Amino acid sequence: MQPPDKPAWWDAATRQLGRADPVLDGLIAAYPGFHLARRSDAFTALARAIVGQQISVRAADSVWRRFVAHVAPAHARAPFPALAPARVARAGLADLRACGLSGRKAAYVRDLAAHFASGRLDPARWGGLDDEALIGALCEVKGIGRWTAEMFLIFHELRPDVLPLDDIGLQRAVALHYHRGRRVATATIARRARAWRPWRSVATWYLWRSLDPVPVEY
Repeated sequence: MQPPDKPAWWDAATRQLGRADPVLDGLIAAYPGFHLARRSDAFTALARAIVGQQISVRAADSVWRRFVAHVAPAHARAPFPALAPARVARAGLADLRACGLSGRKAAYVRDLAAHFASGRLDPARWGGLDDEALIGALCEVKGIGRWTAEMFLIFHELRPDVLPLDDIGLQRAVALHYHRGRRVATATIARRARAWRPWRSVATWYLWRSLDPVPVEY
């Protein structure tokens, strides 16, 4: 029986990657029992991504707890609360800043909430969008750039073939495992990643594990 939340394609991906790439074969063997797993709804995952931008994990967790306490009913606060976009869209900027958000992030979170509340971002429609189209739709929200959108596609949408070339962790891991610690251009990483298709998200995830064994939860 498949473990809860494991993508249906995960085992096929690891088998194919292991055959295609000796480095990944070793990393997959080193982290048995781990896999990508969705933990929250789409709006909450994106709001948390915005809250956590450019601050430490500890600071982000503190701000997030205060934010949830302000915008979510008490029964919906733990461990992965589902936030109501309409409620967040109505929140005052001053109240959001009192939670620890910067003025810019408060505006970004409200813009995100407005996109969901109005239906401009509708997860029910995303199944018909390819990766680039969904990234483009997400990047229309203030505060969401390509990297944030790519992380969302990997960790929340469980899209199997996303390659976040601008991610520092991916760049470091490729340098470590394939180039004796020497950083290389993103074009070089993209060429190497051709062998990982159609499972580049999974390859990236295992390379991240080699730097930080504790998986991120979105």
